[in-house]
Amino acid sequence: MSDGYRSFDLEDVQVEGAERIAEAVAKYDIDRFVHMSSYNADKNSPSEFYRTKGRGEEVVRSIFPETTIVRPAPVFGFEDKLLHKLAGQANLFTSNHMQERFWPVHSIDIGSALSVMAEDDSTAAETYELYGPKNYSMAEIAAMVDREIVKHRRHINLPPRVLKRLSALYNRLIWWSQTCADKVEREFIDQKIDPKAKTFKDLGIEPAEIANYTFHYLQSYRSSSFYDLPPATEREKREEKKYFHVIDDQ
Repeated sequence: MSDGYRSFDLEDVQVEGAERIAEAVAKYDIDRFVHMSSYNADKNSPSEFYRTKGRGEEVVRSIFPETTIVRPAPVFGFEDKLLHKLAGQANLFTSNHMQERFWPVHSIDIGSALSVMAEDDSTAAETYELYGPKNYSMAEIAAMVDREIVKHRRHINLPPRVLKRLSALYNRLIWWSQTCADKVEREFIDQKIDPKAKTFKDLGIEPAEIANYTFHYLQSYRSSSFYDLPPATEREKREEKKYFHVIDDQ
């Protein structure tokens, strides 16, 4: 990360930054503090991103024990980095054949959960894993996106060592980051749910299924020829109705 004058690494942001915020919360006697972490936060993870997220959780809890920790799964919604990335043309190179598995969660549901936490003191000092109702691989979601936008986005699989080196070169040539070595590392780590953590159910929230929202978020990626077609799920239902299923018990 950069503010135009200096750069910040993950340790600066996710550990030291979180520490400063927690210290301010404790110093000024703030009633509630909700710390946004990440799924797979683990100080022993091979991924630096997950590793620093795990350390950040430990730091804020050591300073302010009443901290509510939130671990959202990969998020879908307006301007997300999941559906829109897969629908765009820039997501060309990948690794692990897109077999990373996770439970995508709707941004609206996360907002609803945070709203409940802000008003409910019983959520203090708790850890919440916020994830959707169904587990997918990245490849399965990419196929879902292709059906919805009526296009095929090509994904070229490269060995992780090659893609990590390519990403380093790529980021030196352009000013906006597309990928990095740690993102490649994360492609090989499936989402793990902490069985001791609380979930949407404890907040009285029913999380949304991603398949019900692809049309809503991705229609703009269709060409003019297919823009007014109904959602992919609706088209599939119509196709099923074209056929009669006859069962012969004899």
